[in-house]
Amino acid sequence: MKVKTESSKIIKPFYEDNIIPPSTRTYIPLSVFDKVTYEAQIAIIYAYRPPTPPNAAIQLGLQKALAIYREWAGRLGKDEHDNPVILLNDEGVRFVEASADSTLDKVMPFKPSASLLNLHPSLNNVVELVQVQVTRFTCGSLVVGFTAHHTVADGHSTSNFLVAWGQACRGLGINPLPLHDRTIFNPRNPPLIEYEHKGTEFMSKSVKKENSLNESTHHVTEDIVVHKVHFTVEFLAKLKAKASSMNNNNNNNNKPYSTFESLVAHLWRAITKARGLSGFETTHIRISVNGRMRLNPRVPNEYFGNLVLWAFPTSKVKDLLREPLPYATKLIHDAVTKVNNNYFRSFIDFANHKEEDLIPTADMSKHILCPNLEVDSWLKFPFYDLDFGTGCPYMFMPSYFPTEGMMFLLPSFIGDGSIDAFIPLFQDNLPTFKKICYSLDLLEN
Repeated sequence: MKVKTESSKIIKPFYEDNIIPPSTRTYIPLSVFDKVTYEAQIAIIYAYRPPTPPNAAIQLGLQKALAIYREWAGRLGKDEHDNPVILLNDEGVRFVEASADSTLDKVMPFKPSASLLNLHPSLNNVVELVQVQVTRFTCGSLVVGFTAHHTVADGHSTSNFLVAWGQACRGLGINPLPLHDRTIFNPRNPPLIEYEHKGTEFMSKSVKKENSLNESTHHVTEDIVVHKVHFTVEFLAKLKAKASSMNNNNNNNNKPYSTFESLVAHLWRAITKARGLSGFETTHIRISVNGRMRLNPRVPNEYFGNLVLWAFPTSKVKDLLREPLPYATKLIHDAVTKVNNNYFRSFIDFANHKEEDLIPTADMSKHILCPNLEVDSWLKFPFYDLDFGTGCPYMFMPSYFPTEGMMFLLPSFIGDGSIDAFIPLFQDNLPTFKKICYSLDLLEN
């Protein structure tokens, strides 16, 4: 698949005739949640069957959405006190038009490979906070590559923006409107730090330096492959039943564990076995927890920004593999449950009083997570609702992120409740993983 760039330009917010353009000298301070998240661009890819709207209509809709979500059209910067902020300067986003030399059917389904990087603008050395690439195929199909800076917003907020972009393209008013106030997370006086946040959300600069040295000598990143696994509804139902089979003892509410908890527990065990780790090593998974549902009083779903912390279920390798699936599932359930209102409040207090030496543990520059894992779940985001006026996408997926151990979970484009998992592994570990990933009892393999 050859992709040719036809044009590349900066586009700015479009304010309707009845709206007075706002000042471009204001800014929004970053919240403690913005400061602790990944300082990196994230890219996703959408595919649409013909008929598709013209590029001009997609561009105008984007400009109208940017007039409501002005943060994306701004730049990251500092205020007069050297605090990190989003400058609301309307400098704009990058909009690239491109063409491919084949029909979409010839290259579908997209495999998670480096060729995906041709379908969105580069993520390196970018000042724009959003970039869009529209690629036309010879059959009339359209692929939209979208990149966004994680410091500005989490997946929940970004998916709301994408839905708004579609509404603007269809001539609809944007609904719901975003809540832009990032100053609502005030520390308590006196602070009440009930949990350990050093070593969880934050680490010292010296620890990061040591980790980087260890990674550089451990493996060659070229050995990493991203493997896509499809889990059917039937398999997920069996997995959930097996994970919940001991929940009379393990789960006070006597409720079955969720599909997400069951699948992540299964993948944690399967990947750990495929890696061939020593039984005495410790392994954890980093799992995002959305604070909108956890904080009390609740933060509206329309809040635009980052509002995520992480759960870190942890186990010795030998326990994870020797104990049955409900053991791992309970570890995940309990760790996620712990990240509650009290935990979020404790984090807010700590982050406002932390030592200067501390930096976030969220780090997209790491290429190898072994013996640990991270899961990015997009299962509840309305990504499939991005309708430019001729229907929803028939497929969306992450771009190519070959970070060993960083999994993405997405609803399958089949639309029946099945799940696609994108799993980056070392090539040497892949045969074992393929052999056991559909096994309900790993110890039999």
